[in-house]
Amino acid sequence: MNSVETMFKPASHSVDRLCTTDTWESGARQWPSSEQQTLTCCRVVDETHDVRTFEFRTEYGLPVRFEPGQFMTVSGSVGGQSVERCYTISSPPTRPYLVSITVKRVPGGVMSNWLHENMKPGTQLRAYGPSGAFTSTASSAPKMLYLSAGSGVTPLMSMTRASVDLGIDRDIAFVHSARTPADIVFRDELQRLAKLSPRLKVFFVCEGVGEEAHWTGATGRLSMQLLSDWLPDYAERDVFTCGPAGYMGAMRNLLREGGHDPARYHQESFDISAGVADEPAAPKQEAVQETFTVKLSRSSKTFTMNAWETVLSAARKAGVAIPSSCSQGMCGTCKTRVLEGTVDMKHNGGIREREVQKGLRLLCCSRPTSDLVLEL
Repeated sequence: MNSVETMFKPASHSVDRLCTTDTWESGARQWPSSEQQTLTCCRVVDETHDVRTFEFRTEYGLPVRFEPGQFMTVSGSVGGQSVERCYTISSPPTRPYLVSITVKRVPGGVMSNWLHENMKPGTQLRAYGPSGAFTSTASSAPKMLYLSAGSGVTPLMSMTRASVDLGIDRDIAFVHSARTPADIVFRDELQRLAKLSPRLKVFFVCEGVGEEAHWTGATGRLSMQLLSDWLPDYAERDVFTCGPAGYMGAMRNLLREGGHDPARYHQESFDISAGVADEPAAPKQEAVQETFTVKLSRSSKTFTMNAWETVLSAARKAGVAIPSSCSQGMCGTCKTRVLEGTVDMKHNGGIREREVQKGLRLLCCSRPTSDLVLEL
């Protein structure tokens, strides 16, 4: 995936893009996405028993420019240690002076539990971004199908809110899967938005009814029969899917078996539960194991690494603490300036071309092709 640049385009381009133009740059200052900024919590909203929305304003009240579906990396001090995690922005870019994330409390989740227990109006944290290429601006299709499960609803909610705010009245079918009716995130708001936008159709399917015995909606799991009954034209729609990896895999297979064109299928490939880089696979024994020296300009620390390792992985082994989150070249947290030397970087949208031209690289997906000097 390539970095999604937010540019003003003629009307022939996706109309959703109109809410993320560069007009903020023409007069007002805005939050620079290449730097960490301080966010101040303004409001906490209970969405379900274990999901909360945290709304923030930026430092100096600057507007935030992003595309619906993108995420940002937040950093908090948990137990005296800095912890970074990526969360999709659930608010729409049409409301740029407040930015929100919607977080499900996960058993054992370091950041999600910290947010639920500590975040309140006035609390501050650091944020970086926005980043990501999972956005409705990637499609100009007249018909859309949004498929989500659990907290995967957040990027699709941002997309839907943006469309309704702009008065687009786009043909959107929003199908959300949940454990029980009580677990449906944004349930009331989605139903309200469907009344405001006549061509927005909202469907819920729950594995069980839980304590809501009067539930009359669909139960079980989303099937081809159910999808066909609701949307006979599903094959004509561009599909955007977000949820647990197993759910997204099941949806991809379901649509493929139903004859949907894979080229019209988009899914959020960023697993926010990961947060740890996989160790790079070592080359076969007989391969030449070329090594390089990496020097840190600020600390004067030096370490050696193999050509097949990522710079981030090698730095960790050497005891160098570098902020990182997704470790997949998407969030931009490990963005660092390479002062000398060259790397082979294969990213997934977490860095812009203009940043690359300035010498910045994502260390999680960069492998050295020479000795390096880093601005660390």
